[in-house]
Amino acid sequence: MTPTRAAKRAPSPFGLAAIAILAALGLWLRPGPAAAQIGSDRYAAIVLDARNGNALIAANPDEQRYPASLTKMMTLYMLFEALRDGRVQLSTPIRMSEEAASRPPSKLGLPIGATLTAEQAILALVTKSANDVASAVGEHLAGSEERFAQQMTLRARSIGMTRTTFRNASGLPDPDNVTTARDMATLGLRLFRDFPNRYHYFSTVHFAWGRQTIRNHNRMLGDYDGADGIKTGFIRDSGFNIVTSAMRDGVRLVGVTMGGSSWVERDRHMGALLDQGFAQVGVAPRPPSALMAAAGTAVGSARAATAARAAVADR
Repeated sequence: MTPTRAAKRAPSPFGLAAIAILAALGLWLRPGPAAAQIGSDRYAAIVLDARNGNALIAANPDEQRYPASLTKMMTLYMLFEALRDGRVQLSTPIRMSEEAASRPPSKLGLPIGATLTAEQAILALVTKSANDVASAVGEHLAGSEERFAQQMTLRARSIGMTRTTFRNASGLPDPDNVTTARDMATLGLRLFRDFPNRYHYFSTVHFAWGRQTIRNHNRMLGDYDGADGIKTGFIRDSGFNIVTSAMRDGVRLVGVTMGGSSWVERDRHMGALLDQGFAQVGVAPRPPSALMAAAGTAVGSARAATAARAAVADR
C-alpha cells in the first residue's frame, strides 16, 4: 500500500483519540500551524518509552509514509553492522562512483573516483545527510545500491519494521520507498540498543570536511533539553520528518513526527510530544527551549514561513 492510498483512509480511532487528548492538553503552542500539520494526510507521530518499547502517544502510527532522509538511519544501521562484524573498519576507504556522484543535493560533492573513510561517511550522513555518500556506502557494502536496498528491507523486517520497504540508500523520491512512524521509532530504538558504542555519532553537531565546517541539520540537538539524536528528513512528498531520542532523569524516549509543513513546526511539535511523554512517565518538566518559547510569537511564525520557502530536498 502506497502512502497516497493510505492517506485516503480515515485515521484510526487510536490516532483520533491521541490527537484529541493532545489538543485538550494544550500542547499545540501555535494552533494554526499545528492544526494544519495534523490535518495533513502526510501526518503521523509516535513516542516510545525506550525502557520497554511501549507507545506513550500515537497518531496514525501504522499508516505508510515517505521516510525521506530518515532512510539513512537504516543505511547507518547496515554500516554499523558491517563495522561490528569486522567487514569494514572506520578507516576503510569508500569510493565515489559515477552513479553515486550523480545523486542530487544534499550531497558532499566528492569527485568521481575520490574516497572517504567509513567514519567520514558516517559523519556526512548524520550531519549533511549526503545522498552521494549514502549511495556510495550502499555500493561498497552490497555491490550496487539496488541490492543494498533489498538487504536494507530484509534487515528492517527482521528487527520488526513490518511495514517498511526501501528502494535506495538515501530516501530520495521513490513511490515504493515507504515506512511508518512506528517502524521509524523502532529503528531509532534499535540503533541505540544495538550499537551503544556508535550511537554517539548522532549527537554530532559539526563535521569538519576539508576547509568546511558542516552543521548538523538536526536543530533539536541544541533546542531541546536532553535530545542526543537522531535524524531529520525532507522531500516534497513527505513534508518535514524527524526521529528524536532524548534522555531526562534517566528516562529515554524516542519520538517520531512526519509530515510537518516546516522544520520549525516539526521541531516545535516534536518537542511538545516529548514533553507530554516525559510527563506521562513522571519526569519533571524543564524550561522551554528558545524555539518552543517563541512558538506563539510572530518571530516563530516568520521563521516557519521562511524555512518552508527555503526548504531543500532531502534534509
